[in-house]
Amino acid sequence: MKKAHKRTPNQTRILEGMDKVYEKLIEFKKKMNSELVIMKGDKIIRVKP
Repeated sequence: MKKAHKRTPNQTRILEGMDKVYEKLIEFKKKMNSELVIMKGDKIIRVKP
């Protein structure tokens, strides 16, 4: 049986901050009409907004 891992308050804040950064990145890419480069598995993919 695995133990459930509890997050510290700092870990929770970091993850929330990273979510906000991701949302702002998507918003910026749409505004500038530039490609978003992501990696799926071992392939690099360019996505238009």
